[in-house]
Amino acid sequence: MPIRVHLTGGTTYDIKHPEMAFLTRSTVEIGLEEQPGSGIADQVMYCSLLHVVRVENLDGQTTPMA
Repeated sequence: MPIRVHLTGGTTYDIKHPEMAFLTRSTVEIGLEEQPGSGIADQVMYCSLLHVVRVENLDGQTTPMA
């Protein structure tokens, strides 16, 4: 943590705190803060795991998806 999730359409989401992501069998639900650092999700994006292309550590290391 923190990580960036890359989706098939080119969209990316930064997840800076583990409590802002919830993994299910088929989706990752990402909480988006309007005020960075508030710890409160103002929106939730539901992303199908089929569309996750890669997950990148924001320190520059890349974790390929199997």
